Amino acid sequence: MSSLKQLFGGGLRQYGMVLALLALLAYFQIATGGLVLTPSNAQNIIIGNSYILILAIGMVLVIIAGHIDLSVGSVAAVTGIIVAIALRDWGIPWWAGILLGLVVGAVIGAWQGFWVAYVGIPGFITTLAGMMLFRGLNQRIGHSSTVPVPEELQRIGAGYLWEWGPNTGLNNSTLLLGVLAIVAVVWSEMRRRARATRLGLDQPPLWVTVVRVAVVGAVIAYLTYLFGTGRYGTSFPIAGVVLVALVVLYNFVASRTIGGRHVYAVGGNRAAAALSGINIRRVNFFVMMNMSILAAVAGMVFVGRATASGPSDGNMWELDAIAAVFIGGAAVSGGVGTVVGSVIGGLVMAVLNNGLQLMGVGSDTTQIIKGLVLLVAVAFDVHSKVSGRPSIIGLIFPWLGKGKKSEGTPGTEEPAAEVPVSDGATSRH
Repeated sequence: MSSLKQLFGGGLRQYGMVLALLALLAYFQIATGGLVLTPSNAQNIIIGNSYILILAIGMVLVIIAGHIDLSVGSVAAVTGIIVAIALRDWGIPWWAGILLGLVVGAVIGAWQGFWVAYVGIPGFITTLAGMMLFRGLNQRIGHSSTVPVPEELQRIGAGYLWEWGPNTGLNNSTLLLGVLAIVAVVWSEMRRRARATRLGLDQPPLWVTVVRVAVVGAVIAYLTYLFGTGRYGTSFPIAGVVLVALVVLYNFVASRTIGGRHVYAVGGNRAAAALSGINIRRVNFFVMMNMSILAAVAGMVFVGRATASGPSDGNMWELDAIAAVFIGGAAVSGGVGTVVGSVIGGLVMAVLNNGLQLMGVGSDTTQIIKGLVLLVAVAFDVHSKVSGRPSIIGLIFPWLGKGKKSEGTPGTEEPAAEVPVSDGATSRH
């Protein structure tokens, strides 16, 4: 049993979300007569939801740090209209337009980060004001009209990896991407075992590593086949490549860098983080600025897919991103969450929405079901932490939770004391 726990690893919360995603795929595949796991539908899921998943990557860091950002949809919209007008009227090349969009996102993020980190206005209020401010700015700049974007930006938002080389029965770019991903997984596991052996650390049996690599490799191989065998001219979406690159980058930043660990420390216990020497203001400024930059990326990806920027872009995007983060295992109180978990949570909502549409379920019923899924997912998380009980997956597979200490129950903490923190505010812990 201990080997099985080592094999599956991670927290039960994220493991449960992976099972939920697989269960949804299996159910809708049967219910729709095999329409879900087809190349065209898989490509549509990635293209149609990539911008929300990009927002979720930034939102999880904001929520881990103990904040919330309600302005991401408006920031994405105003960035999209500025880039579209610049490309249409200024005659700049498409890559310069993308750089301009990133600069716009950084400036907006610096503006909001200043109010949160240095003035001390809560992120909820700051970004609520930003949501209204940048929504109005989007409509004023674009005069509430649509502005088309050039073909190069459309290719980024809705295009596919190109075809080249001999006829292998698959799109060769997708095939190469899949092979590189499998090689990266094998190399990572070998490097991890070699490092553990060199440091004399305990590590799982060799068969656990082999099985883990084989399972992950099989999943990657299937996805490579799924995306690589679509109709001619299609393959793995370029927006998906952007998403994968951001997931790899931010997963590394969050889990392997000092700055990433500071974000978790601030969200977990702000006063203790300050006492340990962490610059609270710098962390808060970083997460808010980073969120706006990723919102700018999401906005440019979306207008590329839509072929134009319009006044209704970005409506309710922030709610979809927040839902993805919480379904993916982030804690409402901050300090807990992962980039990969948030993307999985976003994929759960994307597959749920796609499957219901394929079944012909109305949009009203779809919204009801999505709302209930979010409520139940967070309710299980909160209930597990408050009562010290396992999650729903832990109830189904009780052997997974053996040997782990349960969360403490409320009422056992020491009385709160006020501690001065490095940004001049007073915190309680």
